[in-house]
Amino acid sequence: MKTFIISLKIFLFFTILTGVVYPLLITGIAQVIFPAKANGSLIAKDGQIIGSELIGQQFDSAKYFTSRPSATLYNPLPSGGSNYGLTNIKLKELVADRKKKFYSFNQSDSLTIIPSEMLFASASGLDPHISPKAAFLQVDRIAKARNFTDIQKQKLLDCIKDLTEGPQFLCLGEKCVNILLLSNKN
Repeated sequence: MKTFIISLKIFLFFTILTGVVYPLLITGIAQVIFPAKANGSLIAKDGQIIGSELIGQQFDSAKYFTSRPSATLYNPLPSGGSNYGLTNIKLKELVADRKKKFYSFNQSDSLTIIPSEMLFASASGLDPHISPKAAFLQVDRIAKARNFTDIQKQKLLDCIKDLTEGPQFLCLGEKCVNILLLSNKN
């Protein structure tokens, strides 16, 4: 019985330490050091929260930049990839369908090389980034849908350049553009 009571005390101590004290301490530190990130990196427009810069969203209108495909339809709860291998017939069909839709939606010819992120879903299914090249391929469609003048179209091109992020820690990944930030900047 003595061993049981000692075990119960140790269990309660570590439950309180790791289940209450540690999370509160880390949350408090995060709120002080980087509060915007600790609260989800939320983006507001006209006083209303429109999303998080960490989670991709689906944009179907010709007036907005389209995100990379999502295996979970941008639902964060079951986030994940399709887990289809490169030899899977279903993946080949999805890629062929996405390629066809990209050409059609962006009024591109079949000689246009589509960046891979526009054909393959990310591992999380929620990635809000695409390459600058993928963004530039969508500019003509957006300019046409919004009836942009040449000056407005140039501002859109400049916006892509301004919002292009370099590789993380200068060496991980490639240059990318956050679609939610880009679509709501204009």
